[in-house]
Amino acid sequence: MHLPFQIDLQDKVIVITGGGGIICGAFAEAVGACGAKVAVLDLKKEYAQSVADSIIASGGTAIALSANVLDKESLEQAKKEIVKTFGTCDILINGAGGNHPKGTTTLEYYNPKDEEKEDLISFFDLDPEGVSFVFNLNFLGTLLPTQVFAGDMIGKKDASIINVSSMNAFTPLTKIPAYSGAKAAVSNFTQWLAVHFSKVGIRVNAIAPGFFVTNQNRSLLYNQDGSLTPRSEKILSQTPMNRFGEVEELIGTLLWLLCPDASSFVNGTVIPVDGGFSAYSGV
Repeated sequence: MHLPFQIDLQDKVIVITGGGGIICGAFAEAVGACGAKVAVLDLKKEYAQSVADSIIASGGTAIALSANVLDKESLEQAKKEIVKTFGTCDILINGAGGNHPKGTTTLEYYNPKDEEKEDLISFFDLDPEGVSFVFNLNFLGTLLPTQVFAGDMIGKKDASIINVSSMNAFTPLTKIPAYSGAKAAVSNFTQWLAVHFSKVGIRVNAIAPGFFVTNQNRSLLYNQDGSLTPRSEKILSQTPMNRFGEVEELIGTLLWLLCPDASSFVNGTVIPVDGGFSAYSGV
């Protein structure tokens, strides 16, 4: 990955969950380009391996590990491999998360007449298990890795935790109550952790991406012919910069938060990177 600027992360051990995805894969490559020893964790080992291979091919240092952020034993096993290979964690990036159809309504607004339609999920049809899965994946998927890795970070120089929230945490989107609520919890938890760890040298901040095209949302944003879906058109109409973000546009915020020379007094923040979406009133 070509970076317009770099910070020195030489020999820092950085653990990234959800590292096989598009956004956190880019995070992994960016910190790898800055000299870090990167542990790429993902539920799907092959995705993590692809990112680790890219880092290594560019002259960096990385390993790929399969880990389930909802299974503490799985995370502990990954930690053993990381410590054996690189040493203890210096920086943790909690990037695992996502949505699920069972935590999503079909329509934006409730109308009793719609209840007669087949294959429609209203608010009253939301599956508690689906909602629970979404909340757990995002919130517990941030809490459990922090429990596993943060203990080794206590008292270390420049220790930092970066969580991945969402602009949904500022203003919930229609249709996705579970995901919006879960990301609001991640933002709140980021602030809580920042206070909790403030006496032991661990800074905790979060990045809240706006709309970026990923594997999870591609079919929601684009039709099969490549044209925008109606929901995409509505999103762009509410984004002052009138476009989706490019993953590389998240990297500057990430590196700034990780650079103690630039952000040593920044703690407990949730930084939106959304093209102005969360700032726009619609008028």
